[in-house]
Amino acid sequence: MEKKQFKTESKRILDMMVNSIYTHRDIFLRELISNASDAIDKIYYKTLADDTLNFEKDNYYITIASDKENRTVKISDTGIGMTEEELSDNLGVIAKSGSLAFKKENEIKDGYDIIGQFGVGFYSAFMVADKITVISKVFGSDKAYKWESDGAEGYTIEPCVKDSVGTEITLKIKENTEDNNFDEFIDENGLKSIIKKYSDFIRYPIKMNVSQSKLKEGSKTEYEDFVEEKTVNSMVPIWRKNKSELKDEDYNNFYAEKHYGFDKPARHIHISVDGSISYNAILYIPEKTPYDFYTKEYEKGLELYSSGVLIMEKCADLLPDYFSFVKGIVDSEDLSLNISREVLQHDRQLKLIAKNIKTKIKNELDGLLKNDRVKYEEFYKAFGRQLKYGIYADFGSNKDVLQDLLMFYSSKEKKVVTLDEYVSRMPEDQKYIYYASGETNERIEKLPQIEMVSDKGYEILYFTDEVDEFAIRMIMKYKEKEFKSVSSGDLGIDVAEKENPSSDDEKDNKELFEHMKTVLSGKVKDVRASKRLKNYPVCLSNDGELTIEMEKTLNSMPNNENVKADKVLEININNDMFKVLKESFEKDKEKLNLYTNILYNQALLIEGLPINDPVEFTNNVCKVMI
Repeated sequence: MEKKQFKTESKRILDMMVNSIYTHRDIFLRELISNASDAIDKIYYKTLADDTLNFEKDNYYITIASDKENRTVKISDTGIGMTEEELSDNLGVIAKSGSLAFKKENEIKDGYDIIGQFGVGFYSAFMVADKITVISKVFGSDKAYKWESDGAEGYTIEPCVKDSVGTEITLKIKENTEDNNFDEFIDENGLKSIIKKYSDFIRYPIKMNVSQSKLKEGSKTEYEDFVEEKTVNSMVPIWRKNKSELKDEDYNNFYAEKHYGFDKPARHIHISVDGSISYNAILYIPEKTPYDFYTKEYEKGLELYSSGVLIMEKCADLLPDYFSFVKGIVDSEDLSLNISREVLQHDRQLKLIAKNIKTKIKNELDGLLKNDRVKYEEFYKAFGRQLKYGIYADFGSNKDVLQDLLMFYSSKEKKVVTLDEYVSRMPEDQKYIYYASGETNERIEKLPQIEMVSDKGYEILYFTDEVDEFAIRMIMKYKEKEFKSVSSGDLGIDVAEKENPSSDDEKDNKELFEHMKTVLSGKVKDVRASKRLKNYPVCLSNDGELTIEMEKTLNSMPNNENVKADKVLEININNDMFKVLKESFEKDKEKLNLYTNILYNQALLIEGLPINDPVEFTNNVCKVMI
């Protein structure tokens, strides 16, 4: 029997097929199953064009069987089959797609889609097989042919006997090596796992002989093993069913089956779109944060299917980073795939889908906030930080999408509120949206800086996430109201004359404050009389855009540049402590220096900042006590 050569530079192309095009070896089964599904589809299309033919769906299926002893895997279908010429053309010419040719010849526009486009998937089997045998009998013929190849050296074709129409592919699986274990491809459970992973939603049954156990008749403890042929794929995916057919329980079960999380989803979104690009999707907003969500190990992305065949497990391009917590699938027949069907060839279609998905998620979160506040607050506790990171990223370009979803703890309401709710309650004379930053709500409550704003009756938002201030700086304004830290030098509040340090006070105390500033040289930008303090003796405020909390956050990062906020030490001149400072300035500069350092370190402690020399601080306190 004559061995024929492949009609291309076969050695180079087959080597590329095995070593470069496909990144996962188990892809071969997906490709062969997809080809089998195409073969059955071709019969279906023939019945559409020929009234004398009927398509009885129960007669069409794919069978997979393994033989561990002989290290073989057999993939059979009841599809259209191939003639001798088609075997030579389709399998003898690498990268020639019989499915694509069929699709063009028949001008297929029906809802069913021929999966194969490139004609290379068949050869992925050489990643796991030393030898491939194909036996095929074409629809409407009584002749069958066998195609056989052990790789790049060529192939043979000869007549053979086959009782039924269709194609049977037998792979001789490679022996294990030190670097590669091929046993999973002849193991029943291994094959079943691959089928469920990539081909669970192929529309025809995929049947396997599955080992089972049952109690022996008349026994309560003894079991007997038997083999039963079972359909191992789901066939009809949930996303292709009508929404009216499905209940919350169905969506929750699918969430669990896909191992999207151990929780129950807070919300699901079922999308069916027919347009310039058609696709179906089911998306889930989880209830709880995955354990690795805020780590580098977390991978965002949706499962991407093309006509029910898994293409990518994590398609990151379908989700913006700020919605990276969303789980789910997208299935489209309109994607332009690359030769391996593992990644996309063009991203125009993907961008259209991603844009629509982003809008759908935003609308779902808006609805959750409006209609189920308790549920939204639970979601926000888990993923609110990610939304704030989304505002901070990309120079605030996403603020319009996300700002209405933000929530912060309110000094008045004693619970989290939205920015819209805050602004709706602002008195007419309030110029700014005020906020205070700290490690916890309890610590913020005790900050001296909030005293004036609180006494004025203004609501304060509490920022306890390190990203909060950075995100707010990107928003800049919300409904024409600017944000203002309670630690800012100018709070924009008109203070009663009796509470406000007069120009005479400033002039009288100028030399005192200049002396204190000299004592704290390099530590503070200025020392001045406070316009915000009523009961507290001292606090730190900041001049400029960089706040003290932002300084702490930036300096906690790896490779920080030790940035410093421009700090101002504010002194309450109405506090009894100030009389002691004035007396010391007039009589004992050494004591004034001691008091100045103690007050500065007290202000640092209030802010949660480290004291440069704790030993010196405690010694100074002891000196005051003597």
